[in-house]
Amino acid sequence: MERLDYSQEKNLNPKKILLVLLPFWTPLIPPMGIVSLKTFLQKHGYRVKTVDATVEEEFQDLYHKYFDALKKYIPLNKRGNFYNVGHDVLQNHMMAHFNHVNERKYVELVKLVIYQTYYCHPEDQQVDELNEIVSHIFTTLEKYFLCLLNEEKPRVVGLTAYHHNLPASLFVFRLCKVHDPTIMTVMGGGVFSETLPHGSEDLEIFLEKTKPYLDKIVIGEGQNLFLKLLRGELLESQRVFTIKDINNETLDISTIVVPDLSDMDIARYPYLAGSGSRSCPHNCSFCSVSVYYGKYKKKSAAQTVAEMKLLYEKYGQQLFFMLDSLLNPIITDISNEIIKENLPIYLDCYLRISESLGDIENTILWRRGGIYRTRIGIESGSQQVLDLMNKNVKVEHSKSALASLAYSGIKTTAYMLIGHPGETEADFQQTLDFIEELKDDIYEAECNPFCYFSKGQWYSGKWAEKRRLLYPEEATDMLISQSWTLDCYPPREEVYKRMNRFVQHCSKLGIPNPYSMAEIIKADERWKKLHKNAVSTMEEIISSQNRGIPFIEKASVNEMYIARNSLLDVENFSF
Repeated sequence: MERLDYSQEKNLNPKKILLVLLPFWTPLIPPMGIVSLKTFLQKHGYRVKTVDATVEEEFQDLYHKYFDALKKYIPLNKRGNFYNVGHDVLQNHMMAHFNHVNERKYVELVKLVIYQTYYCHPEDQQVDELNEIVSHIFTTLEKYFLCLLNEEKPRVVGLTAYHHNLPASLFVFRLCKVHDPTIMTVMGGGVFSETLPHGSEDLEIFLEKTKPYLDKIVIGEGQNLFLKLLRGELLESQRVFTIKDINNETLDISTIVVPDLSDMDIARYPYLAGSGSRSCPHNCSFCSVSVYYGKYKKKSAAQTVAEMKLLYEKYGQQLFFMLDSLLNPIITDISNEIIKENLPIYLDCYLRISESLGDIENTILWRRGGIYRTRIGIESGSQQVLDLMNKNVKVEHSKSALASLAYSGIKTTAYMLIGHPGETEADFQQTLDFIEELKDDIYEAECNPFCYFSKGQWYSGKWAEKRRLLYPEEATDMLISQSWTLDCYPPREEVYKRMNRFVQHCSKLGIPNPYSMAEIIKADERWKKLHKNAVSTMEEIISSQNRGIPFIEKASVNEMYIARNSLLDVENFSF
């Protein structure tokens, strides 16, 4: 391969750019970060190839192999939200494998990582089995990516990194430099919102460790930054760039074009992606969205729906996953627009608790407008904890929201945050009581343990004096990114005990937290039995669209609602 330095390459138009999302990341939707970047760069004359490695079966098989092995060593009563918290184990294990030089220290660190997540002690031979799988992951990744490099011959490789695919991303960057030192390596992605926030000590450590193989880092909205980097308009000596380096120049989201998905096998994803806004207008204590993305911005409902209409007409998929942090400000307008356009599309979205969610006239309208599933940060059943979180919501509003959405047939996912600083045992019991009271109005309940990040969360600074490293300082050489915990009540081990109790409580109540398609089918069947207005199952919708027949049943919701109301009136009168 001919080797060119950056100054020579600047005069070649266009450069060949390879943008990739690496395992492990659940492939619900096409990787919109790199797809949107491709769409933008192509308008400026660049040749761009996008690749999503998360859909490759060989990586999915290794993922399941790792967790099947890990599960054998974790007692049932300590597994909690097994896969979600297990992602941290896999991430740290892969990072330690990638960086270790001392085998004994590596094994001991892996054992400690497992202990600090599941609070049980694995044996050496058990860790050896997991090490072998991790080693297989890296050899498979090496073979896969070398094929990509030889086939595409890129001059620039850009990776979207999140916390859980950070080790794979660093491995690939190092591989690129061994393969051809003249390739420019560029990293962006959500990993810089919490794990490696700008200005943090963690990022400084990361920069020093990755200097040999990571050339440039783009933090935040990346389109204009990446373009100026390619054009040579940014300082050559600088490695980290934010929008401050381009005078806070951001994109007008009302001008963003429909993404180019031509590189993606759309059949591999249950959803296409839609978006009507960016950032969040609220400042919850534990969240980083408003810190990372800045001021909340939104598009018109007409444009948002028009973009989804084009995607539906091109690909035939009816299910859309909305990328908005919360859809509340535009959900009614979007629903009305979908009804007006008579589009057979269904939306899976995030909502924030508000009084409007408890208004059944609203939820019926949203149901008719295609709102299929709502993912809601309930967080806690304790008003005291909600106040500590700076949520500015009331527990009674959470109850009425779940009841109203469920009555309208919309699937409800209740996200719970366990162990927020200051959560007492009584507070946690109120969360368990909340779940039990609302069990029939919750399609899915998912809990996650509170995690502290040194920078990025709204309250990171407020909690800073209580922070301490979770793993010994010398472990940073292997883990690169540091993990933190807070020296306050409830302590980490108690948080994880509560998480286990929450999962067991939901299991006893019959509330699922499905991961596989088989589990989703079972959860959908439960929902249809509980609610007469229940949305159709994912299996029904996907099966119908695969036959080229649009699945439409939401137009009849008004009739079901009226009939159900009459029944309720009779029942109440009889009582």
